Amino acid sequence: MNVWKVEDNTLKELPKSRLDSEDRLENWIAADSSITGLDLLVIGKQVVTLYGGRIDLLAMDYEGNLVILELKRDRTPRDVVSQTLDYASWVKDLTYEQVDAIATNYLQRKLSDAFFNRFGVDLPQEINRQHSMIIVASELDPSSERIVQYLSSQYNININCIFFDFFKEKDQEFLGRSWLMDPEEVSERTKPSKSASPWTGIYYVNVGDGEHRSWEDCKTYGFLSAGQGKKYRDAIQKLNVGDKVMAYLKGKGYVGFGEVISPARMVKDFTLPDETKLLDHRLVQPNISNNQDDPELADWTVGVKWLHSIDRDSAVTFTGIFSNQNVVCKLKHKPTIDHLAKYFPVNSY
Repeated sequence: MNVWKVEDNTLKELPKSRLDSEDRLENWIAADSSITGLDLLVIGKQVVTLYGGRIDLLAMDYEGNLVILELKRDRTPRDVVSQTLDYASWVKDLTYEQVDAIATNYLQRKLSDAFFNRFGVDLPQEINRQHSMIIVASELDPSSERIVQYLSSQYNININCIFFDFFKEKDQEFLGRSWLMDPEEVSERTKPSKSASPWTGIYYVNVGDGEHRSWEDCKTYGFLSAGQGKKYRDAIQKLNVGDKVMAYLKGKGYVGFGEVISPARMVKDFTLPDETKLLDHRLVQPNISNNQDDPELADWTVGVKWLHSIDRDSAVTFTGIFSNQNVVCKLKHKPTIDHLAKYFPVNSY
C-alpha cells in the first residue's frame, strides 16, 4: 500500500515506517475494532488457551460467532499461520459459559450486556456456531499468502490476512489497511452448507434511523437511504430497481416490505413520483441533507414502493429474529422469513 499526501495541489508520497511496537496496533484494535473494517466486539485480550498459548485478541461478530485476531509480531509467517490454526482448534469447542467468562473478565460486564450495547440486539441463544481467523501483519511472504488462500478457497476455512502499513512524516503518524482477500467474499464462501439457507430474493436493509434519517420520512416519501461515509454509500448502491427489501429498525424490528423503483442517487438529487425534490419537503429528520454536495459523504437514496409498512411502535420482532449491522445484506434466515410472512406479503412476490 502506498499513501500520498496532497500538498499545495501536488502529491507527495509518504515514506513507510516501521511500527515501534505491535502492542500499539493490538491496543488500537482492542480500543476500536472498526479500524479492521469489521463490525466486532472485542471480548478478550491475551486469552490463555488450554494448551498454554495466548490469543492476542478474541472478538465476537453480530451473529455471536468468534473471531481470532493474531498479530504476527516477531514470529515467522508460517509460524503465525500454524499458531492461529492451533488457537482455532481450541476456540471451536468453547461453550457459552466459557465465552461469557472470558468476556466478563475482560470487559468487566456480562457478555449479554456488552453485546446489546455494541450491536443493539440481544445476544443469540446459541453462540460460537462458527469461528474465523484473521492474521494481522504488515506483510507475509508469498508462500504464506498462498497457504492462507489455499485453505480458504479449497477447504472453505474462514481464514484471512489483514495488512496494516505504518507511515510517518515528522511528528505525524498514519495507518493504512488492506486485505489479502475480500472479507465478505471469504465469509460467504466459507459458511457451512448445512447452516446456509437458500436466499429468499429479499434484501435486509437497516434503516439507520436516528441522527441522519427517520423511518417516518422513509415511510411517508417512499425511500431508503444510507451515507455519511463511503462504506455506507457503497452498501446502498448495491440495490437495483426491482429488488425486494425488508426495512429493519435497530432495537425495534421490521417495519416495511417494498420494491426498489429507482436506483441510488445523492439525496440532493432524489425526486419523488410527483417530481418534487425530497429535500424540499418538511422532514422529520432534516439532517439527511448533511454533506449533500460531497459524493463520498452524502446520503444516497433509493426510491421504494412500500407494499406494506407499519409504524415503529408496531415493529415486528421475536427472540432470535435476524438482524445485523450491515446496511444491506441478503435475508436468508428462514425462521425470520416465516414469521414476517404473517405480517408482510413476502410470499406474494
